[in-house]
Amino acid sequence: MDFFDFHHHKKNILDGIYNIDLGMAPPDCAYSIGIHPKDIAVDSLEEQFDWLESNISENCLAIGECGLDSIVRVPQKVQEQVFLRQIHISNEIRKPLIIHCVRKFYEVISLTKKAEQPVIIHGFNKKQRIAEDLLKNNFYLSFGKAVLYHLSLQDIIRNTPLDKIFLETDNECFAIEELYSKVSELKGVSLEKLNEQILENLDTIKNG
Repeated sequence: MDFFDFHHHKKNILDGIYNIDLGMAPPDCAYSIGIHPKDIAVDSLEEQFDWLESNISENCLAIGECGLDSIVRVPQKVQEQVFLRQIHISNEIRKPLIIHCVRKFYEVISLTKKAEQPVIIHGFNKKQRIAEDLLKNNFYLSFGKAVLYHLSLQDIIRNTPLDKIFLETDNECFAIEELYSKVSELKGVSLEKLNEQILENLDTIKNG
């Protein structure tokens, strides 16, 4: 059985969404493309957006990673402007958004009110209250390796509807099958059912 890896940075994974780095050419497989908060260059923003918009092809499944990050040095106002512009691109080309967020969840929720396409927080590993607020605002949550050992995150998985879940390896070195096995155990469903549901979720976000 093949298991879909919703967000990864490894060119050798064929069944998933490969996140391409800023300035790189798109691959022949499914990919996402965006301007990550840490990569924002204030003096060359137009060149960065030229790269983004000129590299959207049939294989592009999503815009991202994009979002807000309280740790990077780029001013918050600039991050918000860049994020909003990517939300508008997502709306125009009818592609979902893969969102990177560090300690700015409520700002992200506010800005994505302008999104007309599905929104997915990748690498979710925060508290139940944040998960609940995101779900109330129609976000999908993509979970990674931390689910294998983080007990409170396992509780969040148990409480998150199957039709709002994705699973990913991100930049971690482990087999996605481990994560699927753990989540099937936590949710009390078969691997087949979990896999089928995640593929249904993928179809849903593709179709807006």
